Amino acid sequence: MIYTAIDTFYLSDEQLKNSPSRKDGIDEETETTLRIYGCDLIQESGILLKLPQAVMATGQVLFHRFYCKKSFARFDVKRVASSCVWLASKLEESPRKARQVLIVFHRMECRRENLPIEHLDKKYSELKMDLSRTERHLLKEMGFICHVEHPHKFISNYLATLETPPELRQEAWNLANDSLRTTLCVRFKSEVVACGVVYAAARRFQVPLPEDPPWWKAFDAEKSAIDEVCRVLAHLYSRPKAKYIPVCKDAVLFTSSNKSWDSQSQAVLKEGARNTPVSNNDTITPKMTSSAPTNAESKDSLIKQALDKLLESKRVDDDDSKIVLTEGDGREDTAATRSKAEHKTEASGERSSKDRERDRRDMEREKQKSRDRERRRDSDRERDRDETTTTERDRDSKAKERIHRSKDKAKDSGGHSDKSSRHHSSRDRDREYHASYSSREKDRHRHHSYA
Repeated sequence: MIYTAIDTFYLSDEQLKNSPSRKDGIDEETETTLRIYGCDLIQESGILLKLPQAVMATGQVLFHRFYCKKSFARFDVKRVASSCVWLASKLEESPRKARQVLIVFHRMECRRENLPIEHLDKKYSELKMDLSRTERHLLKEMGFICHVEHPHKFISNYLATLETPPELRQEAWNLANDSLRTTLCVRFKSEVVACGVVYAAARRFQVPLPEDPPWWKAFDAEKSAIDEVCRVLAHLYSRPKAKYIPVCKDAVLFTSSNKSWDSQSQAVLKEGARNTPVSNNDTITPKMTSSAPTNAESKDSLIKQALDKLLESKRVDDDDSKIVLTEGDGREDTAATRSKAEHKTEASGERSSKDRERDRRDMEREKQKSRDRERRRDSDRERDRDETTTTERDRDSKAKERIHRSKDKAKDSGGHSDKSSRHHSSRDRDREYHASYSSREKDRHRHHSYA
């Protein structure tokens, strides 16, 4: 038998403390900040994309589940947040295009870092490939089981059963949305989170709930779990606004400003390393020590050293060039200018001849095309004439055939009438002859009888 676990993705406190991010050297405070920051990105992007709240809630739950199995040092927060929004929109049957998701996250990053908004024409293909690749990582870690059950659907039923005032419902709903920024969705079931949210809203509005018997037992919850939910929510509201902390090794940013600065600094370092002379062992040792910087300060100092060396080398080159120019003769300058002028004239002559050849070829092509067009027109006209003559001939032949057929029919009808008239005349003659013969016979008998 093959069993699929649909709603069993829950971890204990020990498993959360020994998460992959902790193994990579990220402390608890940084991990919590990055979790809240990623959930803020998902919520804000969902509002800009005009997605329902169910999509944003599903994306935040997928985000927490993914980072329970993977580290923040290996997968960037912004990358995973955008992929969670894209995947959740498809799971909740409100799909959005990859281009829309990337544009929204690009503008959010520009707004948060106070950068000018640029087009994504150059980086769009790279970001789209990275988005689909991260989505595959999400599905792989989930085992393609992305079923999520939210506490929102239990809140209205619990409040209706407890007969609470209507203003308590909106407060509990807001607390349920805020609870998705914490790890409560991977620690407790949605029924327990709903009970904790209802309890916190009732305490805030000072609405009494039945305690004899305890109301939470009717909903399969425990008092310790409800207290833990309230404690986590209170800790969330006491924290400052979460900010981005760069802990990922290969972060793919939606803006090109940081990458361009890094590429420029690397180019400066390479040029400085090429231009610096290697003469003594004293000059080699600082290079070896600065080849593997560990902090941002060491990088800045290394960049400054490279820039200073570049400036010194440029100054030396300028001085040498000035000395060479002062020692040179004016004749060489005139010869150089003459050779340049000659090269220019030769190049212009070659260009003019090439242009003439091109124009001549273009004219010949145009003439050939006009000739071909005239030939086609003449052939079309001849075809039309032949077709008209053939149609007229066919019409004449058909008319002649019709006339002949009408004449033949008339002849056939005339011969038949003559024959019938002849037949009738012969019959009349026979009748007259028989009548006369019979009258003669009668007269003969009469004469014989009288004799």
